[in-house]
Amino acid sequence: MYSIALREMINDEEEKQKQKSIRRQLRDSSNPLELREPLFHQHYRLNKEAFKYLLDVLSSSLPPVKQKFGVPPIIKLAATLRFLAEGGYQKGVGKDHEVGLAQPSVSLIMAEVLNVLEERLCPEWIKWPTQNECRRISQDFFMKFNMPSIIGCVDGTHVNIISPSHNKHLFYNRKGKFSLNVLLICDNELRIRYVDATHAGACHDSFVWNVSMIKSKLQEDYLRNGSNGWLLGDAGYPLQPWLLTPYRTPQVGSVEAKFNDVHSRCRNIIERTNGVLKNRWRCLLSARELHYSPSKAVKIINVCAALHNICIHYKSDIEHEDITETSSEVMENQSSIHPDENFLPASQRIRNEIANSL
Repeated sequence: MYSIALREMINDEEEKQKQKSIRRQLRDSSNPLELREPLFHQHYRLNKEAFKYLLDVLSSSLPPVKQKFGVPPIIKLAATLRFLAEGGYQKGVGKDHEVGLAQPSVSLIMAEVLNVLEERLCPEWIKWPTQNECRRISQDFFMKFNMPSIIGCVDGTHVNIISPSHNKHLFYNRKGKFSLNVLLICDNELRIRYVDATHAGACHDSFVWNVSMIKSKLQEDYLRNGSNGWLLGDAGYPLQPWLLTPYRTPQVGSVEAKFNDVHSRCRNIIERTNGVLKNRWRCLLSARELHYSPSKAVKIINVCAALHNICIHYKSDIEHEDITETSSEVMENQSSIHPDENFLPASQRIRNEIANSL
């Protein structure tokens, strides 16, 4: 009996070594860059030029591979991008024929790569626009929608996660899912100019906005220099001198109704930004919840936002597929949105002046 058990253990170990050898052979013979461009783009959701840039960043940040059977940076990057592009489970990513890694290896590699990409890419690629950039952005919005001095659009979007181990009630949103409520601000070219993914799904968009660093910055700029441009937000946000929201229940054909129409068409760009972001990096889709802690999910979201901007820079477009995912996945209780009384007269005056100019 003992000999049978021993033989089974030996057979299991031999099978493990065989699978390990097969994965190693796959890695050694694999070069993702040899794929034809259409297939490469389908697998990694960006073009080869952007991939090579990321590989340079990663290679310069990771220690050199010392072990004979160590995993090279190109395979580490490919494994991470495959997960971000498709979501799902790490075991499936490891079985990809260009990757050839066991699930534990995928887990360690993803942690390593995500740390590097967040540290190196986010400060470089997610930046608030400069004054010159703000002028260019506002000119483009004005040419397209006749809305003056708009420097961006803001909205919240939910990214589903598995039930966290602590404070579960904070992450339980109104759709009965555990999530993070992610604040996004985009410009006229769908670039993400600000992202804050640190808030739990039970938080309202208005709360996330009011405690954000960017709201504090815009308020300080307004108090120091007056109005330098406005963001557009939906009715889930408070009306402020730096954030224009639509009128509540305007009469048909009125100046206010026209403002709301232009406001809606102009603000649609944040919906498109969110759709492109999640369509490219499908791990963020609501149907594919992130199986990670909230802190790890925040890191994944930040990296996806930076990669989104890199793809725009390298003109790595994705085809529009039949995936509909809007930013306002969890509707706010608008009756709970209270305007900032200190700035309400100035906010109303600014909005009225713009409405009368349309």
